[in-house]
Amino acid sequence: MTMLYRLIHVEKVNYPIVLLCRVLRVARSSYYAWREGASARQARRAADDALAHEITVLHIASRRTYGVRRIHAEL
Repeated sequence: MTMLYRLIHVEKVNYPIVLLCRVLRVARSSYYAWREGASARQARRAADDALAHEITVLHIASRRTYGVRRIHAEL
């Protein structure tokens, strides 16, 4: 489904969104929900990357001896 939404997003400069959704048999509301969710997905991805970095820093600081339990306790 994501590919259809991306296609609509790219082609909206050439064709109306209503027509694209009708041809691809996608509800307009679903497309708009996907589009609005892009910022939330980007924020979540940034938060995940920051957490992964923090875990890596803790692991290296422990001379690579801390496992899941100790890393979790440190966080």
